[in-house]
Amino acid sequence: MHPLSRVDGINSNLYKSYLNKMATKIRLQRGGHKGYAFYSIVIADVRAPRDGKFTEKIGTYNPNTNPATVDLNFERALYWVETGAQPTDTARNILKGEGVYMMKHLRGGVKKGAFDEAACQQKFEAWKTSKEQKLTATKDALNKTRQEAVAKALDAEKKVNETIAKKVADKKAAEAAAKAEAEAAKAAEAAEEAAPAENTETAEA
Repeated sequence: MHPLSRVDGINSNLYKSYLNKMATKIRLQRGGHKGYAFYSIVIADVRAPRDGKFTEKIGTYNPNTNPATVDLNFERALYWVETGAQPTDTARNILKGEGVYMMKHLRGGVKKGAFDEAACQQKFEAWKTSKEQKLTATKDALNKTRQEAVAKALDAEKKVNETIAKKVADKKAAEAAAKAEAEAAKAAEAAEEAAPAENTETAEA
């Protein structure tokens, strides 16, 4: 039995609140169509069907882009995390990536008196800047990789086309040479046939 459930009154109310929080999940709800699925990030009762009724939609997640695209209501996500809603593993990774858990951690520092709100915001902005720089570097690397792949494919296609063109040219040259050789042989044969006739005519004269 949970310790909060042993005492009537305030602790009993806290226990009910605790149970409600534990029964609240942050999870993904599938949308889109076969071959192109995207997801809503929702707040739902843990007992609700996976793609059934939800309490609130706080964002979307599209894994079809590279990198994946997240559109999140940050304040509402932070609210639900701070009130104890339990995310699924995928939802937790998304929220971490968007800085929700970083802000929760920093706000915890403010509550403990480690630093003030201004310092909290400054630290969070520094985290966001670092994240954006890493994301930009990742995108640049992906673009470079794509460009190199395209250039490599074009170069390979060019070489294939050159090989095909050479084979066609060689075939045409061989055909032309064979034709010329055949014509030369035919002419030589005709000349040989004409030579005895001329000799016969000379002898008779």
